[in-house]
Amino acid sequence: MSRTEDFFKHITEGYQTKGDFITMGAAMLDGTTVKDAFVKIPLKTLNRHGLIAGATGTGKTKTLQVMAENLSEKGVPVLLMDIKGDLSGLAQPSPGHAKIDERHAAIGLPFDAKKFPVEILTISDQEGVRLRATVSEFGPVLLSRILDLTDTQSGIVSVLFKYCDDRKLPLLDLADFKKVLQFSTNEGKEEVQSEYGRISTASTGSILRKIIELEQQGGDLFFGERSFEVEDLTRIDDQGRGLISILRLTDIQDRPKLFSTFMLQLLAEIYATFPEQGDSEQPELVIFIDEAHLIFKEASKALMSQIESIVKLIRSKGIGLFFVTQNPKDIPEDVLAQLGLKIQHALRAFTAKDRKAIKLASENYPDSDYYKTDELLTELGTGEALISALNEKGRPTPLAATMLRAPMSRMDILSKKELKQLLDNSRLVAKYNNVVDRESAYELLNKKIAAIHKEEDKIAKKKESASKSTRSSSRRRSTRMNPLLKIVTSATFIRGVLGILKRVMR
Repeated sequence: MSRTEDFFKHITEGYQTKGDFITMGAAMLDGTTVKDAFVKIPLKTLNRHGLIAGATGTGKTKTLQVMAENLSEKGVPVLLMDIKGDLSGLAQPSPGHAKIDERHAAIGLPFDAKKFPVEILTISDQEGVRLRATVSEFGPVLLSRILDLTDTQSGIVSVLFKYCDDRKLPLLDLADFKKVLQFSTNEGKEEVQSEYGRISTASTGSILRKIIELEQQGGDLFFGERSFEVEDLTRIDDQGRGLISILRLTDIQDRPKLFSTFMLQLLAEIYATFPEQGDSEQPELVIFIDEAHLIFKEASKALMSQIESIVKLIRSKGIGLFFVTQNPKDIPEDVLAQLGLKIQHALRAFTAKDRKAIKLASENYPDSDYYKTDELLTELGTGEALISALNEKGRPTPLAATMLRAPMSRMDILSKKELKQLLDNSRLVAKYNNVVDRESAYELLNKKIAAIHKEEDKIAKKKESASKSTRSSSRRRSTRMNPLLKIVTSATFIRGVLGILKRVMR
């Protein structure tokens, strides 16, 4: 048996699967594609999470697109975090190209141009279905971790949430929570502290500054109503295809706190909402997080711990998480250890530091008799990648340098006209894009403050009136009690004085 034949057997047996799967492409040996040596990923292992890594321009986004298409065709809904703004083309079919035909002939797969069901989402002012969440839905623990508060400050946040719960004061947006903070150390100080204990003005001031920082990153657009229902991410169209929801994030690359805030809340909401699924034949939802390093950038230890916990636990709900980034080192080790599928595009070695990083990255993959992994990582071309997955029994598959199939949809963005048409046909736009501004803590506390001031004014007026009455009464008492004044002011005395004056004048 030749080396190529032996390799073909090695790959086909290693990636053999009885259940449903998606085909990523065909394995390569010595830089040449081995036709029909298909690299298959079992659907049932895609809730074990994954990594798509590689240098800029090596094809990470197209790999993400290929996976999203194939998952959709299998009836698995997908959520894509579109940081660069180049994924909306999934809603239109590929125009085709001679190089695509050539690639697919080498792989041994037919190429079918297709469009997919797409929903455009946003957490900012960009066009799309608005995603919001209320402050109450975050809860005191998650909000404190996002704001990176001290234990003392976190305790104050918990007390204020309890106060609002007890008084039925809805915390919907950041304005509500700021008003509660101010109220607790001003007009409401006596009421709050008599029941819940002393609250430091210095601590509430620090919390307020951190909320303002979050607002400046666009948090005021995210917090509010109507809250997005995560069940809307798991819709299936009338052809049995999973919905591909594309969250446009092109305007928040320089606002990592807002991005990590949104991602953590979304994952927490999904974890709380979805039922336990166990080992099913396919995931309920697969989430791709492009430029994943933004989630971990500037993240506190507490926030990092929360992310790591959710990554470990959320797979039991049938949710797969895929992190897309330039280098595996962008992902914390505890998170990286949870990733069952790894797709590694080429890395570039320009410095000694780069070479060390490549050596380290190569150690994330199984040993292979067919590849020198660290060398191959610098030799892969665009649209080629090293793949290591899990088979149906949860065991690692053989390492495969893979020529990846091309996307079936457009590898470009939608025009403004196409985007408008897509949004005009969306039922979610009508559901979520009307701003709801119902009475909440901000308005209710303002009414309470106004009532307090009114009562204070009434008391002040009563005191002033009582003071005036006291002074007048005092004057009257003093007049009655002075004998000389009584004589001087008596009618008899006045008549006598006038009679004397008249005689003198004569």
